[in-house]
Amino acid sequence: MRKEKGLLIVLSGPAGVGKGTVCGALRNENTEIQYSVSATTREPRAGEVDGVNYFFKSREEFESMIENNQLLEHAEYVGNYYGTPIDYVKQTIEEGTDIILEIEVQGALKVRERFPEGVFIFLMPPSLAELRKRIQGRGTETAEIIDRRMTVAKEEIDMMKKYDYVVENDEVALAVERIKAIVTAEHCKRERLIEKYKQLVEVE
Repeated sequence: MRKEKGLLIVLSGPAGVGKGTVCGALRNENTEIQYSVSATTREPRAGEVDGVNYFFKSREEFESMIENNQLLEHAEYVGNYYGTPIDYVKQTIEEGTDIILEIEVQGALKVRERFPEGVFIFLMPPSLAELRKRIQGRGTETAEIIDRRMTVAKEEIDMMKKYDYVVENDEVALAVERIKAIVTAEHCKRERLIEKYKQLVEVE
């Protein structure tokens, strides 16, 4: 019987909404989901490890990846590049393993153009006031950058209509349970399974 392909799960939302925290908790509960590491030109934050949290690249290295078509998507956000290396994503899906991309909204919409069969989830903050509080709590951005992030966040929230699902990150554990339910439901969709089960009736 034909092996079912893995799912491309795209999780995005405004900066500070908790994408990394939710993805980390999801991976701790479901080791079958692979995490796709993005490349970026921004500086590492405290505790971040190259090749684990991101592939940290110089601007020149990143632009070389763009020119060589080595990225599934890329975007420039608040002065830095972010992008998804394409080969690892394709190989993982073909092997039948789910892969989750934690990326910015611009990047997610570009992925949707190339992989419309993906599962696109928008992670929402409980409120804009809570979002600002979370960004300030990082202690890594200036007041000016926080204001810019909040302006961008309002624009990004308007883009949720282009996603398949919306998950509110009020509590990390609840957000993880909602995402797990979405993944289970997607694996049971008729259009994902019809070719696989056609083989049952074709066998003499």
